[in-house]
Amino acid sequence: MIELSSVADFKSADIPMDPGVYIYRNDKGEILYVGKAKNLRSRVKSYFASIDQPPKTRRLLLQIKSIDWIIVNNEVEALLLENKLIKQHTPKYNINLKDAKTYAYIALTREDYPRILTCRKVSPKLETFGPYTEGFTRQDLQRLVTKVFKLRTCKNMHKRACLNYHIGNCTAPCVEKITQEQYTEQVKNARTFLEGKFDKTLQILESQMHTASKEQKFERALELRKQMESIRLLTQRQIVDNEKRFDQDTMAFCQEGDKVRVIQMGLRKGVLLGKKEFTIDRQPMVEQEFLKAFYAVNPIPSEILLNKPCWQDTEEKKALEKFLCKKKLVSVTLTVPKRGNKLSLVQLAEKNLQSSLTGNPALVDLQTVLNLPKLPRIIECFDISNLGQEHVVSGMVRFTDAKPDKKNYRKFKIKTVIGQDDFASINEAVTRRYKRLQEEKTLPMPDLIIIDGGPGQVKAAQMALDTLKLQIPLIGLAKENEEIYRPNTQVPIKSDKNNRMMLLIRQIRDATHDFSLGYNRKRREMQIRDEFKKKKSNKKQA
Repeated sequence: MIELSSVADFKSADIPMDPGVYIYRNDKGEILYVGKAKNLRSRVKSYFASIDQPPKTRRLLLQIKSIDWIIVNNEVEALLLENKLIKQHTPKYNINLKDAKTYAYIALTREDYPRILTCRKVSPKLETFGPYTEGFTRQDLQRLVTKVFKLRTCKNMHKRACLNYHIGNCTAPCVEKITQEQYTEQVKNARTFLEGKFDKTLQILESQMHTASKEQKFERALELRKQMESIRLLTQRQIVDNEKRFDQDTMAFCQEGDKVRVIQMGLRKGVLLGKKEFTIDRQPMVEQEFLKAFYAVNPIPSEILLNKPCWQDTEEKKALEKFLCKKKLVSVTLTVPKRGNKLSLVQLAEKNLQSSLTGNPALVDLQTVLNLPKLPRIIECFDISNLGQEHVVSGMVRFTDAKPDKKNYRKFKIKTVIGQDDFASINEAVTRRYKRLQEEKTLPMPDLIIIDGGPGQVKAAQMALDTLKLQIPLIGLAKENEEIYRPNTQVPIKSDKNNRMMLLIRQIRDATHDFSLGYNRKRREMQIRDEFKKKKSNKKQA
């Protein structure tokens, strides 16, 4: 183990050159990060050797007080040990994808008369199909299976036929409207369908339809034809390649500033289950870190298609494949396709990724109308709240990709302004906010600043930015007519207050107003409480 009092104390000579796992701890002994390496010394040294590190890595380095390691025989063992330690300790700086555990399955119960339901955990009591990353896809499939194969959904076997029987969605095995053998056949057909064998299901239904027609059971034949049409409608929408007999995932990565965007698209037996989007902090080997974190909590397919390698050499690729293979217990292939259908799937994922990078339409409108140099993905807004001469405060909210980033909201108690002076108060709040960002360098500067106010407030905020030598686009939103003001001009930008751009700006402004007003109220409540305690104390002394 190496003890560090500062980053400058790091010396790589003490670290072995074997494969293994390295562990970073803080001053309390808490594990901050766990990583694997083919060469421990080289990997750990790379953190401390480069000055140009992503913000997340810089924050990690400042907290490291000790470095420990565990030597193993090869890279696959290192991957398996790393995975185990991350699950056990959930370190702060490792990628954590908890939300991925909530994907739902369609399930059949293991009963004499199985019922169909939705579940979120695999259980020996259930026969599961999925998981489905898109809720609508799963709901469509489940509704179709219930309608076509008429499986029961009731938790208990009732003594009377329920509504589902009367509307034709169940064959009522509970009241013996159907024999167990007939119901078992329904379940068998439903299972075939849920396994993705849509052609076989259609063949079975078509055969039944012809038989019913020959026996002049025309209502039954018509019902079967409608079932076939329902299946064709859904499968035309969902099937990518119905010749596939194995599962695939497609992943596309794209770096955007200090963030990395990821799109994951799952295919099960050729059926596109939907997509899942992630935004993660940039860090060394982030694509590989994400891959390991994702498949720690998600089913591993037989093949994973990528738009770029997440390994440095062929040996590392083989180690990753062996690691995934040991978790899945069958062969797993990592591929960066160059042509054919597989390349088309990767390009489809990249198209989806590019679509998400293009941004919220309201942000695109903001960039166009205000002629901003880049898409305003990060927007910060300030508002001053006061009642009379006391409790002058400012609230600041931060929106990222048009969504509230509440952990980065900030409150300011105005310190240098005496009395009620909104202009000076705005100047102080803006100065304090961006002076701190300049000093700490842990968060990126915003792409746009909004001030709740008109030309005077905008001018005061611009003076603060000029003093700090910052060039950040700035606007003000005046409440009276909902007009946009820019620095150095008295002519506002007028726009329909109900278009998508204005609705977003107003949403951000209103969130800021509510946040600052809440802080103001809290301070007044604290003062009233303190005054009450003081009076109570004085009475006791008297």
